[in-house]
Amino acid sequence: MSQSKASRMEAACSLLAESERRFLLYQLAEAGSATLDDLMHQILVWEQDGSSAAVDSERKQRCYIAMVHNHLPRLADHDIVEYDLRSGDVVLSSGFEDIRPLLDQFRQTEEEHEIRQLPPL
Repeated sequence: MSQSKASRMEAACSLLAESERRFLLYQLAEAGSATLDDLMHQILVWEQDGSSAAVDSERKQRCYIAMVHNHLPRLADHDIVEYDLRSGDVVLSSGFEDIRPLLDQFRQTEEEHEIRQLPPL
């Protein structure tokens, strides 16, 4: 295996190792685009086992910080998503197709209760 293929494979595995990033990508794979607020809402509900009960403001703030300072920049650096913090729009980018097979494999092998079915917004 060439060094560049190995590097890309390691980067993809590293990106998908974080459950919040995988869940964000599952949501975007289904919709193609979403707002930051919608993605955060879905992640917060998912973390509460599908319960749409109120989430405290501290948890919302931690989720927002993780999204804009960690998850979205990492995904954008690898051309998997594009996002605009002013509008809150998040869309899949051309690099997503490179990791889609691996993401699909993760999704198939995760236990059903870990990939929670969320009610539509």
